Amino acid sequence: MILVLRNNDINLQKDYQKIVKQSTPRPTIFKNCILAFITGGLICDVGQFFLNYFKSLGIDPIQAGTPTSIVMVFIGAFLTGIGVYDLIGKYAGAGSIVPITGFANSIVAPAMEFKREGYVFGVGARMFTIAGPVIVYGVTSSIIIGLIYYLLRL
Repeated sequence: MILVLRNNDINLQKDYQKIVKQSTPRPTIFKNCILAFITGGLICDVGQFFLNYFKSLGIDPIQAGTPTSIVMVFIGAFLTGIGVYDLIGKYAGAGSIVPITGFANSIVAPAMEFKREGYVFGVGARMFTIAGPVIVYGVTSSIIIGLIYYLLRL
């Protein structure tokens, strides 16, 4: 079947494209960047607060990063569980994804979505659908860099 376009059809398509272009909202890139910067900074401020708190308890500054990371992952997972982190993500965009709390969100959100399928085939199987490739890439990259470092040291 051969489709024949008439001048009228072409004009309708052009008119339609013009209407779509006029009604499509303009992206607010600058505003989005500012919101992401502020929100990501606030999340990092919370992390810095906990780091300083653990250091004030007498924990070595280098080792204080471990409990700080644990607390931040817990906060991210908890806020995802009660539905608050998604609201933060809608407001802040990438500012909520980049910190470690975003990683916790990427693990908990799919697990919550599929919990109706059961704990094994739902939560367990789907928990790492988003974060899994990140973990695999990180582990693989660290192994390759470790091997290169080892070979260069020989």
